[in-house]
This record gives sequence, structure tokens and C-alpha cells, in this order.
Amino acid sequence: MKIKAAVLYEMGRPRPYADSRPIEIQELELEKPGPGEVLVRIAAAGLCHSDLSVINGARPRAMPMALGHEAAGVVAELGPGVTSLAVDDHVALVFVPSCGHCGPCMTGRPALCEPGAKANTAGTLLSGARRLSHEGRTINHQVGVSAFCEYVVVSERSLVKMDKDLPLEIGALFGCAVLTGVGAVVNTAAVKPGASVAVVGLGGVGLNALLGARLAGARRIVAIDVLDDKLALARQLGATDTFNAKDEDVVEQVREATGGGVDFGFEMVGAVKAMELAYKITARGGTTVSAGLSHPDHDFAIQHVNLVAEEKTIKGSYIGSCVPLRDVPHYVALYQQGSLPVDRLMSETVGFEQLNEAFDRLAEGQTVRQVLVPWGVAG
Repeated sequence: MKIKAAVLYEMGRPRPYADSRPIEIQELELEKPGPGEVLVRIAAAGLCHSDLSVINGARPRAMPMALGHEAAGVVAELGPGVTSLAVDDHVALVFVPSCGHCGPCMTGRPALCEPGAKANTAGTLLSGARRLSHEGRTINHQVGVSAFCEYVVVSERSLVKMDKDLPLEIGALFGCAVLTGVGAVVNTAAVKPGASVAVVGLGGVGLNALLGARLAGARRIVAIDVLDDKLALARQLGATDTFNAKDEDVVEQVREATGGGVDFGFEMVGAVKAMELAYKITARGGTTVSAGLSHPDHDFAIQHVNLVAEEKTIKGSYIGSCVPLRDVPHYVALYQQGSLPVDRLMSETVGFEQLNEAFDRLAEGQTVRQVLVPWGVAG
């Protein structure tokens, strides 16, 4: 079938993207779903820094690639052997398919699925197949999803069924931002009531981490960013303290305000300076968690004696250490109960032709979560 899609042929074009136009809107050929695969009509797809990291070259991927990895949609057709879903089901798309059979999957860590990681790096679906092409040229899939399309074919293992009462433009956020941000707090760090938390970087993922800290019962929630409007939003969402990372003495400010630092420091930017800041404001015996993805060439250095003498812990968190089939329905239920107001992070909806300009806004920090609605309306 023919579909409209957003395709990236070359990483690293200069900003502003409104001028360099790295994202091309094209008509692609989409093959029917194979065994274990599903055709999904995309209703909404969030614009995330992980997409931006592919566009600017910080996250190298196979080119050309149909972009988009955070989305929700409606099941349109089932491939052979699919039994867990039905046509017309509402689904969230998750950007690491979990095979269910590798070592990490068998030990309850599907976010680290080894075949899923291999397929994502190669630009294929979990099966190893590619279902997109343009004038005979194969187009790679972004992390098995490629959600900036009208329709997608994805592995059954990339989908989680959602409550049909949930608006799909909100449901899109649960495929990445909510899983990654909330999950880093409740799964990776296992923050307990009464703990103190700092979140460095207040994009969509960072603000979800803030919501997760409030959900977990943290007594003190410190929010840190370089933009004052993000700090103002953080206060509205429950931050008890806010600091501007541009201040030269921000580490001293935070440590003084918190009596020596926080129990948990979360880095949510994907930048070495942000990671260094999160580590330095983590208290003795505390834990620093990073969910940001920096360029593979970037290294993070720490003072070894400090790590040992203060018994600190450093942890990575990928997709919030989540179990998608468990966590997506759980977080959706919390949203519906009013305990996880992720709808407050929605900035605006955009169409295909506005994507380059939308990623300029994202790169400049002017927005939290923009959502592509391929058909003009979500639903």
C-alpha cells in the first residue's frame, strides 16, 4: 500500500531545519505484515529528543530511515500467527521489541532484549525484515517503529494494548516519555517515600521523571534546567526547588539547599555536563541515574576516590527499566485516576509539513511534547 511518511536521508544537516530541510515527506510503499507482524494506523506520534539525536547525528543510525518512535494507533490488520491483538485494538508502540526468549527477557528485563537491540541497530523489524521502500530503494525502520507515517508494519512484540477510553494523542506519550521518565524513578531507582530527588533536564522525559518522583512520594523534588519557563512548569507540576543550570555555582546552590545533596540525581538530557551535574549534587551514599543518550564518542569521567569514599551508585536506565506489558497499562490507569497528569506536558499538534520547524523548536527548548497527527485529527 502507499503511505505518506517522514524520511531522513542524511544526518547532521545544519540548523535551522526550516532551511536545511533534513526531513522529507514522501510517498512510500508499505508491504503487508509478515508472520508475527501487525499493520497499525498511526493516530499520534510524539516528537522526542531521541528523534532529534538521529537527525543531528548524535545517535547514528542506518540511512535512509523513516523516522518516529513514540506513538499510538489502531490495529488495522494482523499478520499470520498474531494472537495477542485484534483489529480495532488501540495500541502503544514501544521502541524496543521484546522477543521473550533471550537472557534479559527471560530474567524480566525486556528493555534489554538482545534480538531487539540488534534489529534496532540494523534498522529492521524484530524479524530482520524491512517493509518500507521508495521507488525500489529500501527504507530502514527507526527502532522497529517508524511512527511518522500514516500506517506502519511492526512486530507484535512492539505493541501494547491500551484502554480505548484513552485519547490516542495522550496514549502516544506512554510509548517513550512516560515509560522512560517515570520508569527511571520507580523501576531503575526504586525511589521510596520521603526520599529527595533532583531531575537535571526538563524535557518530556525529565518532566515525566518529576511526575514519577511525586508519584513515588519524594519529600523534596529539585528541578534543574537552563530555561526559566521549564523551571516554572516544573514548579506547577510539583517541584519543591528549582535552579538554573547556567549559574556557575549551581552545584553549591543545590547542595546547600538540600543539606549536602539529594538521595537520587537523575540526568535526563543526554549530555556529559548534565551527567556531571547530577553526580555532583548526589549526596553521600546516594544514586545517580542517567536516562539520557549522548553521542557514542562522549565519555563521562568521575573522581574514583569520591565514588568509593562516599559509596555512591551510578546506574543507567533504558526505557525506564520497564516491562511494557505491565507498565503501560499501569501508568495509563494512574493517568486516568489523576495521579499521573502527563497530559499537562502536551505542547501542540503538528502535521507532516511542519516537522522540520517542529524539530527546530524542540532543539531550542521552546516546547515539551509536540505530537504529529498524520491524519489531521487523533482518534
